[in-house]
Amino acid sequence: MEELTHKVNTAIENLRPYLISDGGDMELVEITNENMVKVRLIGACKGCSMSPMTLKAGLEEALKSVAPEILGVIAIED
Repeated sequence: MEELTHKVNTAIENLRPYLISDGGDMELVEITNENMVKVRLIGACKGCSMSPMTLKAGLEEALKSVAPEILGVIAIED
């Protein structure tokens, strides 16, 4: 699980410059037993109309290439 967490955090780090440039960010909350990644959207990303695309086309696609066992990404609310 530690290696998988590292891969997820690396994928988030790779997206982070784009998120920050738009005034937002995201953080890993957990990787479930069902291999779903839960993230918290921060700042401008929270509630942004483009956030579903950021999660699917950005983070989820990046994860599928380095961690194919990940089934999907979910944004959680505080």
